Amino acid sequence: MNTEGLLAPDASSPLGRSRGRVLDLLRAADSPLGVQEVSDQTGLHPNTARFHLDALVKAGQASREPQARPTPGRPSMAYRAVGGGAAGERRYRLLAEMLISLVRAMTPEPGAAAIEAGREWGAYFTEQPPPYERLTKAEAVKRLTAIMEDLGFAPQAVAEGQQYQLRLHECPFREIAQRQQDVVCAMHKGLMQGALAKMRVPLTAGRLEPFAGPSLCIAHLAESPGPGRLAS
Repeated sequence: MNTEGLLAPDASSPLGRSRGRVLDLLRAADSPLGVQEVSDQTGLHPNTARFHLDALVKAGQASREPQARPTPGRPSMAYRAVGGGAAGERRYRLLAEMLISLVRAMTPEPGAAAIEAGREWGAYFTEQPPPYERLTKAEAVKRLTAIMEDLGFAPQAVAEGQQYQLRLHECPFREIAQRQQDVVCAMHKGLMQGALAKMRVPLTAGRLEPFAGPSLCIAHLAESPGPGRLAS
């Protein structure tokens, strides 16, 4: 199932901070920019940069066009800003509600489906270490924290002996999560699981406490069955 609509925020969400940087970069550029150029200039992972660029295209704030190549082959894509911005915004919250309703109608276990979708996106956003590199748990938590920060969760990692908490002080989908908690929060849990599995560390997101406090959700990171394996 294509989950991109479920993840797309409205322009007022915290996710807009990173997307706004990308849009500002496109607006300041004299010519269209490729994904790698945006990645280099913003510090975002190329997959994350592409995610934001494609979202800007769908929102009508950017256009995508092929770049000429000096040699034969498939042309790469470049992006440029379009118009003034606000006029191209879409009703992403309504779209997310509609897609969640569709998930509920199509599967008897929407929470499980949301976890699987989250795992795929978590892996997509994560750069896998080379085969010779073995990350420590602390390094993996640091990388996961950076991913969640870029997605707008305002995370804070807290060590608990051999385990960790990831305290999420913002939710880019708070209004939807309050009404569709079992699906939205399951997707967030799966996203963290997928990212950690991609890093090949024996650590996963086990229990997630939604709305554990005002503007706070807590993900408990604990031992997984083995590197790259996922907890249920």
